[in-house]
Amino acid sequence: MSSATTSFVALQRFGLGARPGDLGAIAGDPRGAVLAEIAPDAALIADAALPDTVAALTEIRQIQAARKAVKQTASADANASQMSDANAPMEDMSPAGGRPPKRTLPDGMGKPGNPLAPEIAARLDAALRAQVGFAERWAMFWANHFAVEADSNQLVRWTAGAYDREAIRPHVFGRFVDLLYAATQHPAMLRYLNNATSVGPDSKAGLRRGKGLNENHARELMELHTIGVDAGYTQADVTSFAKVLTGWTFGQNENQPEHFGRFVFNAGAHEPGPQTVLGQVYDQKGVKQGDAVLDMLAAHPATATHIATQLVRAFVADVPPPDLVAAVAGTFRDSGGDLALVARTLVGADESWLTPMEKLRLPQEYLLAAARGLGVRPKPPQLLKALATLGQPLFNPPSPEGFHDDAATWLAPDAMTNRLDIAQNFAQQADAGDDPRQVADAILGDRQSPQTRDTIAHAEGRVQGLTILLMSPEFQRR
Repeated sequence: MSSATTSFVALQRFGLGARPGDLGAIAGDPRGAVLAEIAPDAALIADAALPDTVAALTEIRQIQAARKAVKQTASADANASQMSDANAPMEDMSPAGGRPPKRTLPDGMGKPGNPLAPEIAARLDAALRAQVGFAERWAMFWANHFAVEADSNQLVRWTAGAYDREAIRPHVFGRFVDLLYAATQHPAMLRYLNNATSVGPDSKAGLRRGKGLNENHARELMELHTIGVDAGYTQADVTSFAKVLTGWTFGQNENQPEHFGRFVFNAGAHEPGPQTVLGQVYDQKGVKQGDAVLDMLAAHPATATHIATQLVRAFVADVPPPDLVAAVAGTFRDSGGDLALVARTLVGADESWLTPMEKLRLPQEYLLAAARGLGVRPKPPQLLKALATLGQPLFNPPSPEGFHDDAATWLAPDAMTNRLDIAQNFAQQADAGDDPRQVADAILGDRQSPQTRDTIAHAEGRVQGLTILLMSPEFQRR
């Protein structure tokens, strides 16, 4: 494999695609360029303009309070108007065509913008700056692994970006157990999977208020986040683990700033007594019971295999090569879930570089790679709309399982038609002086097929040539 070809694999398979000049810039050590992005702070997004979880929750409360005040004022005005005008002539009762006067929120409380717009802008900046983009791809994998659905409720929508920046990215090159705790205990996840309101039936709160157990979080922690659906757990294990997690919630009282928007353990909602999970009895008291089960799941051999299979499928092939899965799982297990070492094993394996490039880029990867390749910076609303059109909206998967990453999921005819429309839109935004043939040579290198080269050369104009480039198999496949 030539150095140019190896550079292409580094950028295409492990990163977010080449910018003009990138293939040559890393040609001396393509593998080293990928490995260089495995660092504790490589995936962080530090933007003071983006709200943290506490700030996001505070803003939600302010908006809700302002809307409630406006509604109450409107209701009071309507009642007063009906009483004072009860004897008025018919033609005087509806001076505004039957509609009450339009009410607006107080100053500073206007219609809020889309909280995901600045989040995608920050991620676009990170993608455009990256030498390769492996750290960003790695962070995207883990955000999808511990998925939350922004449209599930208002709190998740407003905190999804902070969840990614606070709970996911700081830990993606750290220990898996720390990532597991951070994701499990964040308000966005606790609300999304309903653990924040799960109450032990025999707890003080359960006996007093009759509230019940919710098993969603416990089930997804085992099925999706750790050991996997084939690990042999039972419904009884799910129920017991759900009881273990009762009382795991977050502070929602603004008058208690030390707890507001942060993980707290509510002893009054916790199911008392020992619980059996995967054949082991856990008799710890309070929050330590949940800690013990999470620690067990993080270290379980099935977790190593489950995570390794997902990683190899995401980065290398829809049908993961067994030997590569075994190598990645072995590193995960032997290192105690050191994700930096896991990443190094994945990137360092020859099989990761030699496996045919048949995976289809997911929409988020595709759009970021297109922006890098053409040197364009789409506005956040355009990117959000494009992602929704292509079926992979930011932080909004269809279920806790996250977005699937196999080609079959994304190869529907209408999906390719949508990609064509968006590719043409991006091509129109590219520099008017760009020669499609030169751009193709710069970002595809010697992986450009004769057919693609010839089709671009015979395109009817710059926009069509760049569109063909973005729709070519070499650009879409990794």
